[in-house]
Amino acid sequence: MKSNINIIYTLILALAFVSCSSSDNNDSIPASPYTQYGTAFEKMPKKEDAIIYQVNIRAFSAAGNLKGVQDRLTQIQELGANVIYLMPIYPVGKVKASGELGSPYAVQDYKAVNPDFGTLQDLQTLVEEAHKKNMAVVLDWVANHTAWDNPWITQHKNWYQQDDKGNIIIPPGTSYNDVAQLDFNNTEMKNAMIDAMEYWVYNANIDGFRCDYADFVPQTFWSDAITKLRSIKKNQTILMLAEGSKVNHFASGFDYTFGFNFFSTLEKVFKEGKPATTIQDSNATEYANNYNPENKVVRYTSNHDVNLSDGTPLELFGGKKGSVATFVVAAYMKSVPMIYNGQEVGYDKRLNYFAKTPIDWSAADASMLAEYKKIIAFRNASNAIKTGTFTGYSSDAVSAFTMVKDSEKVFVLSNLTKTSVKYLVSPALKATWKDAFTGTSVTIGNEITLLPFQYLVLKN
Repeated sequence: MKSNINIIYTLILALAFVSCSSSDNNDSIPASPYTQYGTAFEKMPKKEDAIIYQVNIRAFSAAGNLKGVQDRLTQIQELGANVIYLMPIYPVGKVKASGELGSPYAVQDYKAVNPDFGTLQDLQTLVEEAHKKNMAVVLDWVANHTAWDNPWITQHKNWYQQDDKGNIIIPPGTSYNDVAQLDFNNTEMKNAMIDAMEYWVYNANIDGFRCDYADFVPQTFWSDAITKLRSIKKNQTILMLAEGSKVNHFASGFDYTFGFNFFSTLEKVFKEGKPATTIQDSNATEYANNYNPENKVVRYTSNHDVNLSDGTPLELFGGKKGSVATFVVAAYMKSVPMIYNGQEVGYDKRLNYFAKTPIDWSAADASMLAEYKKIIAFRNASNAIKTGTFTGYSSDAVSAFTMVKDSEKVFVLSNLTKTSVKYLVSPALKATWKDAFTGTSVTIGNEITLLPFQYLVLKN
């Protein structure tokens, strides 16, 4: 009897130990304070399949709000896009603000919707409606700095970088006077930042982030953040885009980096008369030291920054025809394409994102929109363009290359000049092809004449 009591006592102690151990383990992995809103997005595009459409909320509609974006979801879907990237949705700082309404990148509150744009429910509805149309929604995230009237400033001054007199500083090496530089050596701040990112995945069911100024935020932070974010949606991947060019962003978990070099090279071809061969050189530069063929660079002929500072694609790339010829190269040369709202219809006005500058959609160029749809539709249907092996055949005037995947081969030629040119064809490419858009047979011999800004997309 006594031995039985000892056995029972030993078992009780063992169970108590297991219980305590389990409790300790749970304490080390705190449960999320949030409940998941909505359901997993079943049509989430694979990262190589993405066509990203950037929305400047202030400019996208006359209303300049989230409902205005929702009202044009069909047009975005018909373009062929499957990822909607919303510029910052958060309240904008008023202290030291830049421009008429302040920069969207001066975040006053990481866990709120700018009341000018609507409510959390408006965002939830927008995401739901986009999902119904098989489009993911990613938010712009500004991790590096906050507005000067973000509550963190007064509540947690030690979360910010300071000078030797104890004054919070602006981002070093910049003139961004409207924002305060965060200190990524502070663990509490980093945890609060990741918590705020998680908030939107849970509470709005969003599908990823485009991360602003990513090169200047420590890689260890991105790695921690992405690991935690990817653990939220068990049955769905999320897309992570680094607005940066460092190859080690991929090691941190990002799906994409940003084609800064590629865009500036495109500009130089048009502004400085650089040869089209420099574009394929830029392609090689951006993929240097990147040994994983799944990693992709997002390429563009416009975004909110360059649209305002440098000009519209029409200004930069030789008008409507030239801008489309350039977009073909950006969309097909080993890239994931991004379109900035309005460029697809040939909108010719710069969009000041520090103010309300509504796009006049009634001025849309229907023929240009049709070209964009055609270009995007073929990319969506072509495994060679999405994941193929790149080989460059460019001349001074013509950006030319092939993309090959298994038995599919695509030959792209785009004359980036305003004059007709003769292009000498490599012997390896002399063959009878099909026009990728019409299916018409095209026989390519020793040379081909391309009209000003003419492009050809051929497939075997």
